[in-house]
Amino acid sequence: MVTFDEFRALGLALPSAAERPTWGETTLRVGEKIFALGAEGGDTVSVKASPVEQAELVAAEPETFSVAPYVGRFGWVRVRLDLVDREELRGLLTEAWRRTAPKRLVREFDAVNPPPV
Repeated sequence: MVTFDEFRALGLALPSAAERPTWGETTLRVGEKIFALGAEGGDTVSVKASPVEQAELVAAEPETFSVAPYVGRFGWVRVRLDLVDREELRGLLTEAWRRTAPKRLVREFDAVNPPPV
């Protein structure tokens, strides 16, 4: 189980990540681009993913992952905080950040934290 505060902390631990309230929810951003969002006190969050990754997650663990509302057609995944493993969420947030951050920042991050193979 992961709390919303832990979700927030995991996302904000990434380089240049920032939090901004938008649409009544907390959005995690790098620059002006959103890579994750959720509502304080909510039991789910949404994380940017590729359509392929979304399909794999939903097929493997449909009780934990589902297609996110509104942005699901772009690959975003809804994650149940009460069922997701903390390290799996950290990995999802890191990959979402990589998809969103400027290439220079990703290169600098990956030099110290190589992506999984």
